[in-house]
Amino acid sequence: MNLGLTALELARIQFAFTVSFHIIFPAISIGLASFLAVLEWRWLRTQNPVYQDLFKFWVKIFAIAFGMGVVSGVVMSYQFGTNWSEFSRIAGSVTGPLLAYEVLSAFFLEAGFLGIMLFGWGRVGPRAHFFATLMVAIGTCISMFWILSSNSWMQTPQGFSIENGIIVPQDWLAIVFNPSFPYRLAHMAAAAFLVSALLVSATAAWHLLKGRRDALVKTSFSMALWMLLVLAPLQLFIGDQHGLNTLKHQPAKIAAIEGHWETNHDHGMPIYLFGIPDMQAEETKYAIAIPNLGSLIMTHSMDGKVLGLKEFAPEDRPNSLVIFWSFRIMAGLGMLMILLALMALVLRKNDRLYENKWLQRFALMMGPSGFIALLAGWFTTEVGRQPWVVYGVMRTKDALSPVSAEQVGLTLVIFVVVYCVVFGVGIYYMLRIMHKGPEFVHVVPHSEEKVIQASHRPLGSTDEELDGQPLDNHQENDK
Repeated sequence: MNLGLTALELARIQFAFTVSFHIIFPAISIGLASFLAVLEWRWLRTQNPVYQDLFKFWVKIFAIAFGMGVVSGVVMSYQFGTNWSEFSRIAGSVTGPLLAYEVLSAFFLEAGFLGIMLFGWGRVGPRAHFFATLMVAIGTCISMFWILSSNSWMQTPQGFSIENGIIVPQDWLAIVFNPSFPYRLAHMAAAAFLVSALLVSATAAWHLLKGRRDALVKTSFSMALWMLLVLAPLQLFIGDQHGLNTLKHQPAKIAAIEGHWETNHDHGMPIYLFGIPDMQAEETKYAIAIPNLGSLIMTHSMDGKVLGLKEFAPEDRPNSLVIFWSFRIMAGLGMLMILLALMALVLRKNDRLYENKWLQRFALMMGPSGFIALLAGWFTTEVGRQPWVVYGVMRTKDALSPVSAEQVGLTLVIFVVVYCVVFGVGIYYMLRIMHKGPEFVHVVPHSEEKVIQASHRPLGSTDEELDGQPLDNHQENDK
């Protein structure tokens, strides 16, 4: 079963499919782990049980995402041996240790403290439990560090030599801290936190629209929108710096992103708001352009020169049609995130944050935008690297295993079916939990606007007491 495609095309589709499924779960885990650490820290500082109840709610979502991320990541790593064995043979001396460092430093740290974080309430002291939560949050960030280091090295390879056709590491500091790594790490970290902030705000917005006005929903909504206000503009700045770095090290990618064919020698490069790049005709059709803005964004000069795609051999050009639009989807959603954060700030000043249904509908609609922007960004960076698997060093076609199109096509179909069933069920369960919403366990609401009753089914026996004291001692009014 080859679906009319070559083994190389099917292998690329299979990896794109599996990595697209995988990346959304670590993004949730990274963002929620830090959110959980903040919630528990706030509970320790204030003893306000609202933060503890929110922790008990969001830790369920984190646990599901973490489990699905581990499973999908293990499956993805096997493809280096099945579909991309030549890549592993030639470049494995660099990528192998980097991925091993991720397991040794991050995964073991997460696994060691995850059980305490999930099941340690009432079994260890509050500070010990917070330490476990903090270690899990740090572990997710360390994992991101090594994964991004490996992927960034493939984008901007440094610190190696080639001996008998094999890539041999020479300088591990240069390998780990390659030129694009700091920008890509910051960009991915901000994206992961934005994913979680939008997920939390959308969940709270759903319950606000349903009439809930209790402290659990209000606190979730407020905290998520504060995070969005900080991170969305910051991501714009990080993206700008990342773009300057990409222009320096991968100019063909930038040209393809912008649909820019002719190098602008004596005038500024326009930016295309709309267009359809045609790889055969070597032009961007139906273009709607703003003069000089492309040069201003890419070079911080109104007439800065940017190389066009025609400066590169046809076989060295990325597919402009794909990344032209994937980049604009990512950037457009980023602007909407900033708009949402600014709207929330204005309404917060007018004390209408929890009553404005337009804002709540906007926040609910923006819930999936973090995932869409994340995937669009990864499509931009990975498709933009083509036709290289290690940029300028090893072509993607040379990394393929000696497999037939029928073999890869059959496994691709199996992956699609299994992933949609297994991870579809997991995602459905997460959505059901979010639809139900956070419950009061350690505090009973007394607000005049109360619209729900406190839960009479505690999450577990450890919830019935807090630090050895009866539950009633920890009840307090909504704030």
